[in-house]
This record gives sequence, structure tokens and C-alpha cells, in this order.
Amino acid sequence: AATVGGILANDSRPAEFIYDNMMIEANIIHGAHLNDVEKLLFLGSSCIYPRLTPQPMAEDVLLTGALEPTNQWYAIAKIAGIKLCQAYRRQYGRDFISAMPTNLYGPEDNFDLQSSHVIPALVAKTHAAHTSGNYEVEIWGTGSPRREFLYVDDLADALVFLLKTYSGEKHVNVGTGTDVSIKELAEAIVKTVGYKGRLKFDHSKPDGTPRKLLDVRMLRDMGWTATTPLEQGLDQAYEWYRENAA
Repeated sequence: AATVGGILANDSRPAEFIYDNMMIEANIIHGAHLNDVEKLLFLGSSCIYPRLTPQPMAEDVLLTGALEPTNQWYAIAKIAGIKLCQAYRRQYGRDFISAMPTNLYGPEDNFDLQSSHVIPALVAKTHAAHTSGNYEVEIWGTGSPRREFLYVDDLADALVFLLKTYSGEKHVNVGTGTDVSIKELAEAIVKTVGYKGRLKFDHSKPDGTPRKLLDVRMLRDMGWTATTPLEQGLDQAYEWYRENAA
């Protein structure tokens, strides 16, 4: 459970993003403590890291610089969740761990253009243009920022792996270790959808963080790696969208 969304949602609803997420995690983590829950895994986000941190972003760079302004409200709430888990571990000996997944996508995503993340938003916009005969799809920003994307089934597998094998205070990055530009992502979605029109990048809109790539060596050293290629994941996400949400 969380209040999530892209740049537009973060910018227009900052109070909701910080309040909702802090209340959710505080109640769940404290409730788990009161009820002697054996193990809890808190999910954060890669946006917890400083905006201009060296890439790829290792776990140790947390709180070493300023956050990205376009999603700072969500990021601050997620950092608080990590610290809550650490505090309950230190004070009460609770086996509460934290994982920081990169950008997620897949079937049953939120495809609402007012609140969705980049992949479902681009899938919905490109599909709409394709089916209506619209020659142009407009995309916020320059297309140059680079992002990492993890298929939802890979995340589920990683979290089960961590619950079974990891017990530590340090949060763990969960990702693929590779990234693509927004332009490359949009072109891949165009191919998936079969759209024949053009992409128009609106340079007057914000890009967000220039690059967000997680350093996943800690998780790889434990024995886990992602297995779903981006193209395969996009095919599966689009198939679900056409059958259920389009």
C-alpha cells in the first residue's frame, strides 16, 4: 500500500504523498512490532537517493546529497520507513528489513494518465494514438534521462528471496543493473504497440533526475539476478492492457 505516481502527481499532491506514505508505514511497522510479527519487509524506492549522486547508486549514498525536487515528498516518506525499520531493529531486536526496488512495470499496472508512471503512461498514450489514427504522441521532457525498469514478477521473486535469506539493518537495492533513455523506452513501446506515428518531446516540461540506475551488486552477491528482458516485459504489460484496460 502506498500513494505513488509520476512527476505530475508528485508536483500537484505533495501533502498527500508525504502524509499518506508516512502514516501507512508508521502504522504497519509499529503494528508489526506490537503483534510480534516474526519478519517484515519494507519496500522503498530508488528516488530515496540524491539527485546528482554518482551512478550506479549504491546503498551507501543514501542521505549524502539533495533529493530530486519533483519527487522529494515521496522520497522523504520512504527514507523515514527505512529508518523506522532500523530503529525497531536496534531498540527491540525486530527482524525488519528494507528493499529499494527500481521503477516497476507489468500487468495490472496503473494506466491512468493523471497518476501513472512512465511505462504505463506511454503504453496508454501510444495505444490511444495507434487505435485513433493520431499521428503524434507527446512526451514530457527531452527524452534524454535514463531509467532502470524491473518487471513485477522479478521483483516478487527477489522479495521472497530476501525474506528467506537476508536479515540485516542495511537496505538492499533491487533492480536489473541496466538502464535505457526515455527516448529508447518510448521507441521500444512504439514497436510493442505497432504504432506508425511520430514521437514529440516537449522540452518545456521537466525531465526529473538525469539518471537513476541502482548498484545491485549487494543482491547479486547474495545470489539473485533479474531474468525478464525489457522487450518481453513490455509485451506482457501491453497484452494485459489491451485485454483489460484499453
